[in-house]
Amino acid sequence: MKIFDQLFSLEGRVALVTGASSGLGARFARVLSAAGARGVCAARRAERLEALEAEINAEFPDRAWACSLDVTDEAALSPLLEEVTARWGPVDLLVNNAGIAAEPALFQDLPREDWNATLAVNVDAAMCIAQEVANRLIAAGKGGSIINIASVLGLSGGRRMAEYAVSKGALIQLTRCMAVDLAEHGIRVNAIAPGAFETEMLTGEFFADEEGQELIRHVAFGRPGQPEELDGVLLLLAGNASSYMSGTVVVVDGAYTAQSAGFV
Repeated sequence: MKIFDQLFSLEGRVALVTGASSGLGARFARVLSAAGARGVCAARRAERLEALEAEINAEFPDRAWACSLDVTDEAALSPLLEEVTARWGPVDLLVNNAGIAAEPALFQDLPREDWNATLAVNVDAAMCIAQEVANRLIAAGKGGSIINIASVLGLSGGRRMAEYAVSKGALIQLTRCMAVDLAEHGIRVNAIAPGAFETEMLTGEFFADEEGQELIRHVAFGRPGQPEELDGVLLLLAGNASSYMSGTVVVVDGAYTAQSAGFV
């Protein structure tokens, strides 16, 4: 148990999870709090955030704090982080989870507004938040961990998903560049690239219909992933167990990319 605590305990850490009002973001906030971190749950849907805050604090008092945030509003970032620092100390664990996907469209039909909106949230906002967090850690002389939530589509591309795949590919490259630039300050940067996971965006109903079944046929495990199957990777990258890992993209996809790379 002692070695587990040394590797995976997040006691004393201050986390910020974006896109925490639902899906994987809410799951990440719960897991980090259970591991000992105090977590800021940030997203636009205030009512959902408040419910999540109450749920976590009922089990782990004073470990969650709901903050309404539009990640594309750069002016709101600094005041939020200042408030967090005054309350708990600087954020030293960032999970850049907020992301959107437009309605599927072939490249030749892709609306420019969908392209711009997707990159604004999935790349620009992630970069700005990470930069704000990193600069505060550098000023405080502290190390930390930044985890960007990418996608296997950032590695392989996908039909009718150009804007999303490009945004996640850019986030993966940003992860690598950040890792190099921030290494001297003890700030590690890694990415998780999930495959087909059952969430509010991809529901059980989706996986039951023809399009979902076609997707699952390319997953070697023959099923979608469940949110809890990302818990271990999240804790690995967040804590001391990954102290020599940075610039890494951890793929969690039931062997989807392994199978799609060869003959199906």
